[in-house]
Amino acid sequence: MKRKIQVLYIGVAVLLAVLFNVMLLQLLPSKQEKQDQQNIESRLPTGDYLPDSKNPLIRVVIKTNGFQGIAHAEVKLSAECGLDIKCSQSEETTQEIAQGEVLTLTPDHPLFKEGSILVMPKISNETGTVQATSDNASRIVINSLSRGYGTPSYRGIMELFSTPEGIIIVNELPVEEYLYAVVPSEMPASYCIEALKCQAICARSYAYCQMLNFGYPEYYAHVDDSVSFQVYGNSKEQETTTRAVKETGGKKLWYREQVMKTYYYSTSGGHSTSIEAWGTKLTDHNTYLKGVPICDEQGNDYERQLPWYRWEAKVPQELLGNLIELNAGKEIGNLVNIEVIKQGVGGIALELKVTGSLKTITIATENKIRKALGGSGYEITKQDGVVVKSSNLLPSAFFTIEKNGESYIIKGRGYGHGIGMSQNGANEMAKSGKTYEEILDYFYPGTQVQ
Repeated sequence: MKRKIQVLYIGVAVLLAVLFNVMLLQLLPSKQEKQDQQNIESRLPTGDYLPDSKNPLIRVVIKTNGFQGIAHAEVKLSAECGLDIKCSQSEETTQEIAQGEVLTLTPDHPLFKEGSILVMPKISNETGTVQATSDNASRIVINSLSRGYGTPSYRGIMELFSTPEGIIIVNELPVEEYLYAVVPSEMPASYCIEALKCQAICARSYAYCQMLNFGYPEYYAHVDDSVSFQVYGNSKEQETTTRAVKETGGKKLWYREQVMKTYYYSTSGGHSTSIEAWGTKLTDHNTYLKGVPICDEQGNDYERQLPWYRWEAKVPQELLGNLIELNAGKEIGNLVNIEVIKQGVGGIALELKVTGSLKTITIATENKIRKALGGSGYEITKQDGVVVKSSNLLPSAFFTIEKNGESYIIKGRGYGHGIGMSQNGANEMAKSGKTYEEILDYFYPGTQVQ
């Protein structure tokens, strides 16, 4: 009997040892994973890219004019302090660009012979620091590019890649300095400081989440500078927005001990919606995006006086049918009827049934519905009477639609996807005396600023 027990104990011990080693091997990175990480680190300019660092470096793809693409046919660069040009594989300067001179590059330029090139503000040989008389003097100007405020200039350094499609520009800089050019590009600098602080924290949190991976792995870049991520550098840095970044330095929004991905949009129609509008199920990790009424203690919507709070469009039936076929990529024949068959939190359209003479289709999720009904050819009237041309997306998916003769009347609420924080709602709340902590807690219930 004792022998059987001893054999049993030995068997259990061996089994536990095997299980422990298997678990240990799973936790340890594979040889290939280690090699991949070393390859990435060896390719990047020297710096701290870990998101948990105090002020890590972020790498941003700079898109072409109008944010249409990422490949530039020609790139022109300059800086008041001059530029140093280096091969990314070497620390030696291969060319110097004097103050006021412009470096012009095309994909077949000899500088790309050894691979990508680094462009940085000129370093003084005597002091080892940037040779600039002011903060602006050390910024790199992309003379071949146009942004909302004119010819843009950037902090940090640039890495340029030559591809068959054109030159890819990657701007590398500390994330806090990146935010200096994100906040004014995403929210008017004239807004209340508490609203700007909300925007700074949201932008920082979003950037942190994006820095956990590369959005453009082939260029070791985390994000680009367009609405696909966060708009960066389309507006000039402003004193108020920079102040908002500095006064919230390093603070992010946390939920269940994790930094949360903060979504935000322009204007609400009185209610935000849940992440289910994108077809994502609510879980324990995203219930802070469940949708809330955006109104004061008396039940008055904060944004009720703003232009996009309510809007209306009259779209000819034939035009709308053509737009749906084009945007949905499905031939439906002549448009017969449209109806919202499923709504989500706050009344957002989740499913749209489109009946045509040839086919009936169902379009699901907020973004696909807005795209299907978007496009050029009709006008939208905001509640202040201002008329604007339609664009690629319907202003929001909070709408009703009814047939009226040979046209459809779309009556909508708000502007944007409606998930997370309404930027104009945050500003109106700040006007009423709310702090940035109170505003963020309202839009993202259950979260903490740390």
